[in-house]
Amino acid sequence: MPTLLVTGGAGFIGSALVRHLIADTDYRVVNVDALTYAGNLDSVADAAESDRYTFENVDICDAEAVGRLLETHRPDGVIHLAAESHVDRSIDGPAAFVQTNVVGTFTLLEAARRHAAEHAGFRFLHVSTDEVYGTLGDTGLFTEETPVAPNSPYSATKAASDHLARAYHHTYGLDVVTTNCSNNYGPYQFPEKLLPVVILKAVAGEPIPVYGTGQNVRDWLYVDDHVRAIVAAFERGASGETYNVGGHNEWANLDVVHAICALLDEMRPAGAPHADLVTFVTDRPGHDARYAIDASKIGRDLGWTPAETFATGLRKTVRWYLDHTEWTDRVLSGAYRMERLGSA
Repeated sequence: MPTLLVTGGAGFIGSALVRHLIADTDYRVVNVDALTYAGNLDSVADAAESDRYTFENVDICDAEAVGRLLETHRPDGVIHLAAESHVDRSIDGPAAFVQTNVVGTFTLLEAARRHAAEHAGFRFLHVSTDEVYGTLGDTGLFTEETPVAPNSPYSATKAASDHLARAYHHTYGLDVVTTNCSNNYGPYQFPEKLLPVVILKAVAGEPIPVYGTGQNVRDWLYVDDHVRAIVAAFERGASGETYNVGGHNEWANLDVVHAICALLDEMRPAGAPHADLVTFVTDRPGHDARYAIDASKIGRDLGWTPAETFATGLRKTVRWYLDHTEWTDRVLSGAYRMERLGSA
């Protein structure tokens, strides 16, 4: 029974991966998370009941602690998702992004290099973002050969981590695979990203903030589809290769907001029409105009394709947030950290 070490496993995508690995595979899972503001052990509560699950409260920048993890658990692979990921926060405070995304990835790669020398078959899967490619015009798609051109401190630090992962493969022979995904959405997402913000603001009857004119376009990927792609890349991806993962769902932000409002009008009629709450605010500095992924390589080589359309995934997401207000209240209050870690 192979063991996987999942970094950032209490975050949005990481927790979805942990839940999938415990529910649908035979892997042992070591969930490594520093439990910063966006990490939430409530998101893996069911998985934590399995005897194949272990949690380690470790900062990936702590080289000594990371080394102990690998020595203790002897994993067959690392799936690296731990990252600071909110663009607005990176603009206000880029230092934390450099520390976690660059220094943290370097620390993991160094420990993995030493571990791999004594553990045949070890693999390091690095999970990244399409934002490293910069911005597109009205046409075209990001491919694995698109030049890297990050435009925010967040995407710049992720690009740096991608380069480090690539270098450790080519210089040291570490078995590394990288995935670059489009915008994820779904249950358990921390309420700072677009979809949960819109849902919660609308339900509360508060103004729904939309940057600029709302015409920035993103390719939306349901989180459970993404984690299936991650597992496919880990198990079947070619060493040294990069795989772009997209949902084939290009939507302008304003259209996404209106689609959410229409679902809320149906599911929560009080306050309808919720679209009346849309409020345009000053655009984000350096806001990329359009992202769109060409995911043909992972489909052709690994047989992955998204199961959800944006319509089906969005409906599931809105329904989940309406049904899980307690989770939202707890994650915003930080109550789960006080309970799980016994800290004030």
